[in-house]
Formats: sequence, C-alpha cells, structure tokens
Amino acid sequence: MIGVLGHSILIDALAAAGKIDITDLQGEWEAFRQIVVDNPFPGVPRALVVVGSDRRGAVFGTYDLSERIGVSPWHWFADVPVRRQPEVHIPAGSQRDQPRVRYRGFFINDEAPCLSGWAEKKFGGVNAAMYAHVFELLLRMKGNYLWPAMWSPRAFAADDPQNMVLADAMGVVIGNSHHEPMLRAHDEWHRNPDQGVTGGPWDYTKNTANLRSFWRGGIERMMSKGDGKGYESVVTVGMRGDGDEAMAEGTAVPLLERIVRDQRSIIANVTGRPASETPQVWALYKEVQDYYDHGMQVPDDVILLFADDNWGQIRRLPGPAAQPRRGGYGVYYHFDYVGAPRNYKWINTNQIEKVWQQMDLAYRRDARSMWIVNVGDIKPMEYPLSFFLAMAWNPEAMTSDALAAYPQAWAEATFGAEHASAIGEMITAYSKYAARRKPELIDQDSFPLGGITPERLDGGEFGAMVAEWEVLEARMLDTRAKLRPEQLDAYYQLLEFPVAAMANLYRLYYGAAWNTLLASRNDARANYFADQVERAFRRDGELTEHYHSINGGKWDGMMAQVHMSYVIWNDPTRQNMPSITRVGGDTPSEQRSPRPTFVDSRPTPDGILAIEALAFSRARHASDLRWTKIPHLGRTEGAVIALPQGRPATVPDDGVRLEYDVTVTKAGSGLLTLYLAPTLDTIGKTGGVRIGVSIDEGAVQTLQAQLEATGGTQDTPGKKRWAKAVCDNAVQLSSELGHLAAGRHTIKIWRVDDNVVLEKLVLSTETLPPTYLGPRTSIG
Repeated sequence: MIGVLGHSILIDALAAAGKIDITDLQGEWEAFRQIVVDNPFPGVPRALVVVGSDRRGAVFGTYDLSERIGVSPWHWFADVPVRRQPEVHIPAGSQRDQPRVRYRGFFINDEAPCLSGWAEKKFGGVNAAMYAHVFELLLRMKGNYLWPAMWSPRAFAADDPQNMVLADAMGVVIGNSHHEPMLRAHDEWHRNPDQGVTGGPWDYTKNTANLRSFWRGGIERMMSKGDGKGYESVVTVGMRGDGDEAMAEGTAVPLLERIVRDQRSIIANVTGRPASETPQVWALYKEVQDYYDHGMQVPDDVILLFADDNWGQIRRLPGPAAQPRRGGYGVYYHFDYVGAPRNYKWINTNQIEKVWQQMDLAYRRDARSMWIVNVGDIKPMEYPLSFFLAMAWNPEAMTSDALAAYPQAWAEATFGAEHASAIGEMITAYSKYAARRKPELIDQDSFPLGGITPERLDGGEFGAMVAEWEVLEARMLDTRAKLRPEQLDAYYQLLEFPVAAMANLYRLYYGAAWNTLLASRNDARANYFADQVERAFRRDGELTEHYHSINGGKWDGMMAQVHMSYVIWNDPTRQNMPSITRVGGDTPSEQRSPRPTFVDSRPTPDGILAIEALAFSRARHASDLRWTKIPHLGRTEGAVIALPQGRPATVPDDGVRLEYDVTVTKAGSGLLTLYLAPTLDTIGKTGGVRIGVSIDEGAVQTLQAQLEATGGTQDTPGKKRWAKAVCDNAVQLSSELGHLAAGRHTIKIWRVDDNVVLEKLVLSTETLPPTYLGPRTSIG
C-alpha cells in the first residue's frame, strides 16, 4: 500500500486506528516510512505500507523498494537489466528516511552535438517523450530538481508545453540555469523579436520595460496550471550578460540589487502572495560572486547558490561563523564544462573521491538547501552522478568509510555480487587515471618519454601511464567474458567503452610522441609508431560506432563529441588524427617499420625520495581533528585530509601534523615539494589555502596555493597558476630546507587551513627530472 499522509483514506485510517505511527512525518519535506503492518484490514494478514509525508516522499519510499527488488535507476538510461530475485527481504517493523539536502538535481548542458542529436533521432527532439525518461531517472536516484537542456535553440517550456506539465505531474521541480532568470530559457529572448518585446539589448539600464515584460511571462507561465499554486518551480533571480557572459564592465552592485527587487515584485504581483513564498535561487557564478563579496545584499529567503570553478573546486562557501539564512545555501558543481582553459565534454573524468571531499566540505559549511551538478549529456556521467545524488540524499551517512565502500556497492547493484569487487576496483582505477588530465588536454607533449638508443627505447612516464591503461583494459575484457549476455550493453556503456576509449587515446598520443621524436632523428622506428597512430585513430571511430549500434541503435549519436587535437579552448570542428611523419622512403619495405624494443625505465636517482601521503609514520591528532586517509583521491595512491572538514584554521602550536621518517642517502641542499589536489580558499580571506612544513626540529614554513579561478583570460600570476593546476589536476608547493646531511630525518606537515588535500611529498637533494605525476614512489 502506497499513499501520502492526509491524502489517502486508507493510510489515514491505519493511523487513526493506531496501526501505524506517522507523527514524525507530519509537515516534513519528502520523508517516508516503510512499515510492515500485521492485520491492517479484515482479510489482510500482513501489508507493506509506504507512507510519504508528501507526494515525493511516497515516490522515494517506493523507488527505494524498487531498487532493493533489483531495478536500477539506470534500467532505461544505461540498459542495466533488472536483477531477478526469488525473494526480497524487507525488515519487520518500520524504517524512516528523509533527505538532508532540500533540492538535489542536475543540469543538462552543453548538450550539442550528443544528447540533442540523439534525442532528435530517438524522439524527434528534446521533448516530453525524452524528458519522461529523464524525470524517472532523477526520481529513482532520489533527486527532485532539474535545470533542463538550454543550448540554443532549446527552450524547455516553450518548445513542448507538455514538458512542464509532465514534470509537475511526476513531481519534478523545474528551475532554469544560473543565467536564465524568471523561468525563461535564454533562447526565448532571441525568438519573436517582431512582437516588440524580445530581441533587444539584454541590458536592464537600456531595456527595462521589455525585460520586465519578458520575465513576467515566465512567472505567468508558471502560474498557468490554474490551481493558484502553479507548476512546482524554483525561480532563478539575478542577471548575467547575454549568452552566459559577464555583465558589462563596471556594472554596479546597486543595479543587481534593483533587478532582484523588481523581479521579486513581479513574482509577488503574478502569484498574488509575498515573493518569499515562492522558492528562489540566486547563483553566485563567476563574476556574480565578486559582487556578493563586495557587499551585494540578497533577500534572506533566497537560496544563495555558490559555484565551483567549473573544474571541481568550490570557490566560496559560508564561513564557519556565518549566520544561518532562511533560504540557506547551495552549490552548483561541474562534471562537464565549456570554457577556458579547455572544454571537457567527451567522457567521464570525475573522481567520486574528489566529489566527496568538496561536497562534504560544502555540507559541513551549511550548504544544504540545493546541490545541482552540470552533467552535460547525462551520459557518460552515470557513475559520478549516481554518487552525487546518493550523497546529496544524506551527506552525513556518506562517511569516508562509506565512500570507500561505494564503488563495490554500486557495482553489485548494477552487475550483481559475483563481479562487484572487480568492477568496483576497475571503475575506481578508471576514474583516477582519467582524472589525471582531461582527454581534451592530452597530446603528444603531455607526458615525458624516456631515452633513446639505437637498440632500445625507454617509454618513460608516458609509457608507464599507457601500461597502466593496458593492464586495466585487459582486466576489463577478462571480466566482460564472464558476464551474462543481457549485461553486456550496460557494461559497454558504463565501463568497457570508457576504459577502451581512454586506453586507446593514450596509445594514440604515445605513438604520436614517439613518431615525432624518432622522425626528427630520421629513425625508421618512427614508422612503427605512425602505424600505431593510424590504428588507434581508426579504433576510436570503431568504439564510437559500436556504442551507437548497441541495443538496436538506441544510443545513436550519444558519443558524437569531438575529443582530439584541440588547439584552442573550444572544440575542433571535426575529429582530426595527430600529424605523423614517415621516414626512409628508399629503405626496403621489410626494414621500414622495425618493431621497437623497450627497456625498463631508469630508477629514481639516489638524491630523490618520493613519498605517498598515505605512508606517514605518525599522525598527530588535536583540536578535535583527525588525519584521515582517502585512498585513490588524486593522481597516485590517495590523499590525506584532516576531518571533520569545515573547521577554522589552526596554528603549529595546536600540534595538528603528520610525520614522515625518511633516510637521506645523498647529502645536499634539500628541497621539499608537496603535491596537493587543487582547492581554493572558500572563505575569501587568505588568497589561497595554506599548509605548514618543517624538517626535524626546524622552524615551520607556511606554503600557500595562491590560485585565482577565472573563466576567461589568464592575465595574472594567480590565474595562470590556477589554469595550470586545473589542467594538471595538481598543485605543487616547494620549500627550501637548507643543507641536509645523509641519514635519518623527519618531515613534518602541519595543518593550517581547512580544504587542503595532500597527495605526495618529494624530498630532493639533486635536480628533479621532468615528470608529470612526480618521481616514482620510494616510500608508500
């Protein structure tokens, strides 16, 4: 039995008879109880009752059961087969659950050419027939909020009026993106200019009346349901420049405050009730955050939506001592982005460990009203999106231990228990390798090769990274051979294609790197690598073609994104193979492409010690903070952070530190380099997160990651550092330690600021060779 409290005669009768206790559901947001009731009605010996405090509470309680039965949220959107079970066990008694974050959802964005092209073929457009599957997916993952696709020429409510009707009927709350105020899609402003309202300057100082009329139309459409309440929505307020650009230089904070006052006046006038009774959000995205930092006043009932830097680092959060707001705070996060320093749209490159670290910080700093993530085309972000919404439901339950258990639990729910451990390990390794550098940023110069002799080649760090991908690919294929036939389509989408495509991409650029280097020396081995580049380029097309053919062509067009040979921040117009050169045209054909022989890479020099952050000798906990290992977070073995997050800065006298015992074999001038995950000063007071270092009993030196996030030109040192950090997915901070004698020493790492993620330490007494991930690990 499924029902909503106060709206179901049967549910209310059970409550009145004392057979179910629903006192803790009354007036709650999206709460539910699943109750096993004995003898609920005459002739019914036992019943499973799902009671929702509201309509979505009942939906979530039901979909929770559905997932236990064996129906994945991705049963349609990734072809995950329903897991058939002879029995489903529901615990006796009563279980209650409720979300901790009020609005939880995703943003379909940057959707051309993939989702838009696919939807045109599959449904005739981005319409209600498509959105029916999107809404179901969202609700099955216990999300409730959507920013719909909006790249020109799409407009959710205008293109298909049934979109809004269906969303409301299914219980999905609709909003619009950070730069689309008052429930108006951006493209609507450029439609019907002959009618005298739209098409003029997107400038409130010059076109006030037309903008007000345009915005009023969005609120009138929301209220057109006719019940006096309107279609359930969260109204975006504020204003950015036309086309998601910054507003004109010199735009005053008072102008934005006036715009929001006028927008709220429209809301109140059209709805017939105070504006505070209509949910609203103001997105502090890019330059709008600067206005907020400079004192822009935001009505207390409006959700303040902070944003990341478009690359996964949250820019601003309420300070530890910030006063609570009636509207609360939220976070707009990115799994996909179009903009500088490079678009990344093709494939999933997001680590759930990174998502967890940033969103745990956000929750602990009171961002609890809205979590929304830009997922591009939805596919292929299935895995991180699943995690994001699972965490949004209950961030308190997503502890570091729960994070570590999530990959295997997700794999078991998706593919069954037999291969869950292997698949969980593979999706974790994939995510780590892919996050090291976005594929759109990779080329033949991204990673260093080793040396060359007439007889042998040293693949260097680039070769080692290719080898990691090939080991993962072989393991992926081995597991595929053990799956049931009905699981193969889902496996291809969720694991096989991502692993095979990224492994192939690394092989392609590795071949291009060797081809360029060897051809410059007129070495015939260059031809072998020219062949490898051509094979890999063909293979890339074959992998995409197969994706588009599976399940009768269901996903035709979904992986059509260009992803090779970028030269600027934006997409190339078509897929291009890297340039290759062939040498020795007059050489006999059998000698033109000799197969190279490789040697093991040279060992790390004696004067260099590379230490994984996880391999500390001692952790000194204090000030209610504990150092915690987060395996796999970052580019190598994992990272260490101080938990709980969200706490104020500490000083060395507080004693919160890590200690690493090392043996220096080569005396010399010491240089300590820390590898950190990129993070930002979310309070905006220090200009960058800080960490302390010392050696033995020496003085503590404070190092600072001075990164200045930007969506535009990198025209300051801080912006250049930020661009390098997000491209490399790492920050390096170095400290000179003076002369170090050979023998035992202790490196000490001191907590100063929150939101510092330590991945690796390198202690050197000689010059460091070029490296991307850092020297090979000596300790850990």
